[in-house]
Amino acid sequence: MTKSLLFTHGYALLIGVGADLPVTVKDATALRDILIAPQRCAYPPEQVKLLTEGQADRRGILGGLDWLIDNVQRDDKATAIVYFSGHGGFAPEYHLVPTGYDSKKMKKTAISGAEFTQKLQAIQAQKLLILLDCCYAAGMTTAKAPGFIPSSFPPELPAVLAQGSGKVFIASSRRDEVSHIGSPYSVFTQALREGLAGYGTATRDGYAYIADVALYVGRIVPVRTSGKQHPVLDMRSADNFALAHYAGGAKTPVPLADAQTVLSPIDVIDEDLIEKYRAIFRQHQRNLAAVEARMAVFIDQAAVPLDLQRAKESILQKMAEVETQIQTMAQQQGWQTGGAS
Repeated sequence: MTKSLLFTHGYALLIGVGADLPVTVKDATALRDILIAPQRCAYPPEQVKLLTEGQADRRGILGGLDWLIDNVQRDDKATAIVYFSGHGGFAPEYHLVPTGYDSKKMKKTAISGAEFTQKLQAIQAQKLLILLDCCYAAGMTTAKAPGFIPSSFPPELPAVLAQGSGKVFIASSRRDEVSHIGSPYSVFTQALREGLAGYGTATRDGYAYIADVALYVGRIVPVRTSGKQHPVLDMRSADNFALAHYAGGAKTPVPLADAQTVLSPIDVIDEDLIEKYRAIFRQHQRNLAAVEARMAVFIDQAAVPLDLQRAKESILQKMAEVETQIQTMAQQQGWQTGGAS
């Protein structure tokens, strides 16, 4: 058995606010678990900070961001993740809603979009992934401030991050959509966990690349919500960097026990035949990333030109067709559906 290798330069701040959204605590905790698992992402445990419920108040979140800023400054090879799961919206300016939020004391209890973006800009990692799951279909008691309008991400965030380099931003849904709660995690976080475990990887070399993870999440979430939720991806300013190991340094992904997609181990498949289809799939991924980059310029989804929307739909259809061909051949050659935890 291959000895697990640490993803030495990986750092993460994971926030699950809780309160009226208990799934956010489950989501953040599950993401922490897969990041520090030796047989999966293999981040050093001391380099992953989890904030939930009482720890995820304004002071705790801003302190956590400062912790990440300080750690990244000491490591010029750092790969960093910021994950926030909770409410977000306009009241009237955009705010993230921490634990202990008081609509009458916004400046003292909430985090404005400007404050949050400023902290993100201070994270000097050349490889930074920002994940926001901020607009839930259920549980709005905490965020019932007068005039509060839920929204999935600060409107200034994409433009600000595009000014730097190495930064990728993924929101769980479009600004006019909600994030759906699945079982046991949100649909977005479940797809993210599968992506980090190597599901959807185009090149099995042991690394979960940002494009593989992002495009997997972007394809899977709409399918599992019957087209009701579409993640927003912006990777205009970043190369396709390695986000983590997916199997502790091994090349064969380890199935997730609760995954909702079947993983086909590469050792039971005709690699030469499958690789031809994977090469086609990778080209579709590159085309999709290019279209996503062009779409990311438009903050308002309704302003996206029809030709870009149609191009994306066409590419997604082609990718689905290739995946079906791969799955059919894999099933014929020994498809395995069992999973480990």
